[in-house]
Amino acid sequence: MTRTCSILGAPVETGASQPGCLMGPASLRTAGLARTIRSLGWEVEDLGDVHVAPQPPVPHANPSVHNLSDTIAWIEALEPAAYAAAKAYDLPIFMGGDHSMAAGTVPGLARYAAEQGRPLFVLWLDAHPDLHTLDSTESGNLHGTPMAYYTGQAGFDAYPNLAASVPVENLCLMGIRSVDEAERNIISALGIEVHDMRAIDETGVLAPLRGFLDRVAAANGLLHVSFDVDFLDPAIAPAVGTTVPGGATFREAHLIMETLCDSGLVSSLDLVELNPFLDERGRTAKLMCDLTASLFGRRVLDRMTRSFG
Repeated sequence: MTRTCSILGAPVETGASQPGCLMGPASLRTAGLARTIRSLGWEVEDLGDVHVAPQPPVPHANPSVHNLSDTIAWIEALEPAAYAAAKAYDLPIFMGGDHSMAAGTVPGLARYAAEQGRPLFVLWLDAHPDLHTLDSTESGNLHGTPMAYYTGQAGFDAYPNLAASVPVENLCLMGIRSVDEAERNIISALGIEVHDMRAIDETGVLAPLRGFLDRVAAANGLLHVSFDVDFLDPAIAPAVGTTVPGGATFREAHLIMETLCDSGLVSSLDLVELNPFLDERGRTAKLMCDLTASLFGRRVLDRMTRSFG
C-alpha cells in the first residue's frame, strides 16, 4: 500500500535573529522535495503554506523578548494544522521557517498522539537545545524557546495553553554544541537525554540513536524528528543564521536518516532554519532534500557485495 506524506510550509522568521527563513519553504519546493519523495514511491500532497496576519505588539516583563505576539499567532495557527496533518497522513513534513514553529507543530502532534493513546517522542537534531523560557532568554529570539514550552515548563503564561505536552524523558537531543547557562541548568535539573558533539565524537551517532529508537519502539510511541539546519556543519550547510562550527558531517547526517528509515518509527518531520538568503546556489536546500530522501528510503551507498574472480 502506498504511504502518504504531506508537506506544509510555515514561513515564519519572527523567532530568529536574521530575516530570510520565510523563504525556506519555497526553497525546499524549488529544490524538489515533493518530487524526490514521490520518486521513492510515496504519495505526496502539498498543502501550501500557513499564514498569519501581522500582530500588534504584546509587552513582556523581559524587555529582551520581541515579536511575542507573532510567535503566539504562529503557535495558534500551526498547532491545529499539525494535528490535522497527523490525522490525515502517514508522515507529514513541516517546512520552516525558524525553529519557533516547533512550538506549534510539536503540541499539535502531541495532542494527536494523546488521542491515539500513544506517547510522542521527539528527536531534536540541533546545535541548540532551545530550552529558554520567556524569562530566561537574553537575546529575546523566541526560536530558542519551543522545547521548554512544549515540555510544559513554567514561564509560558503568555503562550497558548497546551492540550498535551511531551514528557522530558521522551526527548533525545543530538548534535548540541551551543548551550546557555539557563538551558544547562534545565538539562541538569530534568535529566534530559543530550548527546553533544563531543559524545558523538566519542561514541558515533549509532549507539545513542539506536538506544533511543529502542525506547520509542518499546513504548509503541510516535516519533517526531525536528531537524534544524544548524545541526549540520556550516561547511556543508551554510544557509542558516545560527551557524556553530563542528556540526554533523554529510555521512553522519545520512546515517542518522537512513537508520531512522530502517526503524519505521518516524511519524512526522520538521525541517527548520533554512535561510536561502545565506545559501550558496541552493546547496543547503538540496542537501536537506537529499537527507529527507534518506529518511524516506533512498540509500546513499550501494551496499551490494561485489564478487571478484
